Amino acid sequence: HAEAHPIFEDPNSLKQLYTLDMDGYLPCRKHFFQVPCPYIYEPAEKYMSLIIPAFNEEHRLPGALDETMNYLQQRAAKDQSFTYEVVIVDDGSADGTKRVAFDFVRKYTVDNVRVILLGRNHGKGEAIRKGMLHSRGELLLMLDADGATKVDDLEKLENQIHAVARKEHNFGDSATSDSSLRISDIPIVAFGSRAHLEKKALATRKWYRNFLMKGFHIVVLLAAGRGIRDTQCGFKMFTRAAARKLFTNIRLKRWCFDVELVYLCKWFRIPIIEISVNWSEIPGSKVNLLSIPNMLWEMALMSLGYRAGIWKICN
Repeated sequence: HAEAHPIFEDPNSLKQLYTLDMDGYLPCRKHFFQVPCPYIYEPAEKYMSLIIPAFNEEHRLPGALDETMNYLQQRAAKDQSFTYEVVIVDDGSADGTKRVAFDFVRKYTVDNVRVILLGRNHGKGEAIRKGMLHSRGELLLMLDADGATKVDDLEKLENQIHAVARKEHNFGDSATSDSSLRISDIPIVAFGSRAHLEKKALATRKWYRNFLMKGFHIVVLLAAGRGIRDTQCGFKMFTRAAARKLFTNIRLKRWCFDVELVYLCKWFRIPIIEISVNWSEIPGSKVNLLSIPNMLWEMALMSLGYRAGIWKICN
């Protein structure tokens, strides 16, 4: 959808349109009702948004979405204040990803599951950026379509964000906090991390993925500095205030957008918490040897862009 006028489509409102010919009105085409799309600068309407980028994920997406929706429904049944949405961003898939996504919209309604269609492939970073900018949550979680990280681990990230908010801003302390302050107003980021699994991963991964990982760590250190052991885990949570600053500035669209997020967090002095999560290798990874030159190019582009002042950061 166009950036200026983004919309969501509701397949539950499928309507038949008609066109006038010589014999009268005849059915022309089916049409989804269009739902106006929110923007990150608007106040939050949900407690949590889950953003799932998907590129040719027809086979892996259904299992991950079933697990995600089961968790969200069970938690919402126990806690009336827990409101949520899942935003699936189809990054120009050539398979049945769009069909799978809209099946879930039909099942759970467009208020709970929404689909953004990018039309052509832009890259994971751009898919997540679009999802973040058009979500309604106080907390925004990005997670991969393969279900490699268990969705209930989001509670680890969520709890640590609230802990940092309480410590640094007296959030939730009725005696000293501003009663109008919401968690969405406090910029904090939580990165899921697989660093604790590194030894096990080294033993089971293919050699080129270990080579890629080690080399990438060195380049990340040079480009973004110390602080985060695992920048590439696809399980990250942002408060709305943090997402607003980061995703209106991010420029990298593909492999290294996570590293740019670290750089921007340091620029804005947004606290980053790194939290160990349960993770398992799922067959079908799109990372291969051809990824290396692409990653190096993006890192060089980022370093040049920021250090030469070509890429401006808007507050």
